[in-house]
Amino acid sequence: MTQKADIGLREAQAVVDNWIRTTGVRYFSPLTNMAVLAEEVGEVARLMARIYGDQSFKSGEKPAEALADELADVLWVLAAIANQTGTDLADALRANIEKKTARDAQRHRNNMKLK
Repeated sequence: MTQKADIGLREAQAVVDNWIRTTGVRYFSPLTNMAVLAEEVGEVARLMARIYGDQSFKSGEKPAEALADELADVLWVLAAIANQTGTDLADALRANIEKKTARDAQRHRNNMKLK
């Protein structure tokens, strides 16, 4: 069995950029991409409500692999928006984790609701 190599955030951004410029012709406007992101997140929410929540699938719906595909769509359009705004997602995520660690190091441990 051949193991597939992981794709990092910078590589993901480069792959999305290349695909958009070669196959997709050009980027949508950032505002259009924001609307697409909202739509894709809505699809994730719909699937989560049916897979893990109390809603059921409609007759004929096939949930297999749908959640993974929708999460990938979210990541795709997020990478496109990051490319358009000059955001390096790897750097942004690293900085965000550091911020959360400094801010929340004790907060969650001391939250009685989480015990």
